[in-house]
Amino acid sequence: MQNSLCDPREVDDDNVMPQFERYIGIDYSGAKTPTESLPGLRVYAVDWVMPPREVPPPPSPRKYWTRRGLAEWLVAQVSGGKPILVGIDHGFSFPLAYFEKHRLAQVWPKFLDDFQKHWPTDEGIYVDFVRDGFNGNGAVRTGNSRWRRMTEVRAGSAKSVFHFDCQGSVAKSTHAGLPWLRFIRQRCGGRVHFWPFDGWQIPAGRSVLAEVYPALWMRRFAAEDRDGDQHAAFSVAAWLRNTDADGSLTGYFNPPLEPKERKQAEIEGWILGVT
Repeated sequence: MQNSLCDPREVDDDNVMPQFERYIGIDYSGAKTPTESLPGLRVYAVDWVMPPREVPPPPSPRKYWTRRGLAEWLVAQVSGGKPILVGIDHGFSFPLAYFEKHRLAQVWPKFLDDFQKHWPTDEGIYVDFVRDGFNGNGAVRTGNSRWRRMTEVRAGSAKSVFHFDCQGSVAKSTHAGLPWLRFIRQRCGGRVHFWPFDGWQIPAGRSVLAEVYPALWMRRFAAEDRDGDQHAAFSVAAWLRNTDADGSLTGYFNPPLEPKERKQAEIEGWILGVT
């Protein structure tokens, strides 16, 4: 078990130049509405001076983050000029079978627009309201819980983005979070790189949003007094910083894929850290 970050001095000793100045890990939640305070929505950040620490929401009557508040905060963070790497724990896209079933253009920004039109989960409603037919038109944009993206298969235990109501499910958080990726993209334009949809290579000085799967790394760090959601966000932030410190992050941004697999992943997305 690993319980410490790479010493920043090691970066200089090994002549490794980190790509980013700050790292943010987010354990996401698809519960309730986008303006409700959610104890399952946790944020940790780390830089080259301070160890990973929990980031509380801006002062308000709400004790925990809301999805809307988090999205607005992220817009400010990635627009600040310094390159930041953000790892978010929900699916960024759907399996290729979904695009084929619904005859959708295999273009990620268009997918986000189409999804938000049918699943407007950024508009003050529960995900289940769309599932049950009370809002939106989710019935014409459904998937199969047996469908898994290539990256989920490679990760091993990762659940399908359509597998609702089970232990370890990311379906609800994915269906709640996708419209907020669209929100961030619309407000930030080219100031943020959505990996790998904007390309596998990261332009110098650009902030990045990437999909992560905290279960890959949580056992590497002692949980101490953190609950599961806190430790998931902590582990993401710590792993992102460590891999940038030791020079291995570049390899994770360019996983070993055959040309056909890479093309598929450019539609379905990829979990950072899966090889």
